[in-house]
Amino acid sequence: MTAAITLAEVIFINGRFTTLDRQNPLATAVAIAGGKFIAVGDHEDAMRHAGSQSQVIDLGGAAALPGLHDSHTHLIRGGLNYTMELRWDGVPSLADAMAMLKAQAARTPAPQWVRVIGGFTEHQFAEKRLPTLEEINAAAPDTPVFILHLYDRALLNGAALRAVGYGRDTPNPPGGEIVRDARGNLTGLLLARPNAMILYATLAKGPKLDPDAQEASTRLFMRELNRLGITSVIDAGGGFQNYPDDYRVIEKLRDAGELTVRIGYNLFTQRPKQEVEDFRQWSELLPPLSGSDMFRHNGAGEMLVFSAADFEDFREPRPDLPASMEDELEGVVRLLVEKRWPFRLHATYDESIGRALDTFEKVNREIPFNGLHWFFDHAETISQRNIERVKALGGGIAVQHRMAYQGEYFIERYGARAAEQSPPVRKMLDAGIPVGGGTDATRVASYNPWVCLHWMVTGQTVGGTAMYRPDNLLDRHTALQLWTTGSAWFANADGQKGQIKLGQLADFIVPSRDFFAVPESDIKDLVSHLTVVGGRIVHGDGGFAGLAPPMPKAANDWAPTNAFGGYWREPAPGQATRRKAMQPFADCCAKPCAVHGHGHTQSWLANAPVSDEKSFWGTLGCACWL
Repeated sequence: MTAAITLAEVIFINGRFTTLDRQNPLATAVAIAGGKFIAVGDHEDAMRHAGSQSQVIDLGGAAALPGLHDSHTHLIRGGLNYTMELRWDGVPSLADAMAMLKAQAARTPAPQWVRVIGGFTEHQFAEKRLPTLEEINAAAPDTPVFILHLYDRALLNGAALRAVGYGRDTPNPPGGEIVRDARGNLTGLLLARPNAMILYATLAKGPKLDPDAQEASTRLFMRELNRLGITSVIDAGGGFQNYPDDYRVIEKLRDAGELTVRIGYNLFTQRPKQEVEDFRQWSELLPPLSGSDMFRHNGAGEMLVFSAADFEDFREPRPDLPASMEDELEGVVRLLVEKRWPFRLHATYDESIGRALDTFEKVNREIPFNGLHWFFDHAETISQRNIERVKALGGGIAVQHRMAYQGEYFIERYGARAAEQSPPVRKMLDAGIPVGGGTDATRVASYNPWVCLHWMVTGQTVGGTAMYRPDNLLDRHTALQLWTTGSAWFANADGQKGQIKLGQLADFIVPSRDFFAVPESDIKDLVSHLTVVGGRIVHGDGGFAGLAPPMPKAANDWAPTNAFGGYWREPAPGQATRRKAMQPFADCCAKPCAVHGHGHTQSWLANAPVSDEKSFWGTLGCACWL
């Protein structure tokens, strides 16, 4: 008796699928039902599952890849703030960035701030510098401006200093400096020395969006990640991200079936010296790995105890962790292993990693880890000896492209030779331990996965500095594996996703160009033209734009994302662009323009799509469209 054929809900034909399945590495068609692949092969294989209700989509010969999976990001916190933030991710010059800031300051209502919160570095700018405080104050004399550069400093204009209540008598907090001039006046520069608490705490003083606006903001941020090809993430918690309060919006979207990215979330302790209490309470509320394929608890960390945090500010010397670290860490790890909670630990430096491993090995001797998934995040300077110790304990290492944003600072402090293996990704892979790719977005590096893939393949920073020897570079296939099957291990989902394979979750993307064929220098510029999560199209562009669901709108009309979007977008090849600079406003404006002054030109407009430019200036009420 012939078994009944499962009918597909959707079939994709005429594609070039790189499956990452060694037994079936290439396919031209797939069929999907119940959120999983039910056929991966050729046209005939897929169409055997066609029924009268099956949707059939022709990919037109386009190359397709498994969906990208960020093993370390901060989607939940980032989503709550996304439409409040002016993103400088990928912006090519400081002139462009400051034009954006000036425009946004003009349209941001009181008491809101203009916030540039990470995702960029001064080295990406053609000018190779940050704005001066004088330039920021000139661009925005009345609207508070907070600019976070990595986790080393923040720049505040005078209005922001007043908004946060900092004055001459405000003392420096532990681990931070409020910089003053020779007369004791605040300059607006905040420095993390040696930790980022001053940056976290000052940013937390800003206004928040209301819950409805946070919901719209989170939906837009997920769609921005979908646009870049991300189908899954692990949220690593974060400072001032409290459970369960700051998870209510994402849980509401989960309950409504409106998640467009799969999320595994780790819980991040917020109370120094009370970490064991936090994790004990949470472990009684949440069984390990509870949830669904779309939203699931993923364990503890990246902060396990505050005494183990070695913030990576390569402009400052390596911080020495306190003597209390081992005892405090042991109490938390012992509890987590007993409860069978997976865990992760932020660790930049080999010295910190070695001390943490001493503690892990001690606990393992008494309560065996026995296959429990645990791992270090970052590990830029991990030694070969400690890589071997991680392997012996069954752990992994999640790496991110932080060095693409901070490599120049690392070289300045430790030298080019030390930077050649920071982190030593190839040594990790050769040792046979799990390695996952990620970004650590949004407050340090950008959330763009293609920038990370470019860094892995070329060894170059976003500023163009070549850091790595050939023996620490990855070929494209291996780099892609770190962002798919590699990251799945860190989500405790190995074998469930990461491949285009029969029975796995049906997540895949169609990049704007073939990842395996574009020049290396162009990898960072890729986006996704079609993003599919569980067989559901969550993003479409180009020839697939008509298949995409409607884009949600920001609840705050003044949102920077309304004018500028998220990651910097270059015009598509052949797209009409502005070829003339702006005329001085006295020659072209019927009324004073809030964006550019007499004689000033906007360099970013030379790269702006015509339709976007016209819409943007029209929004500001400027008559400068030529």
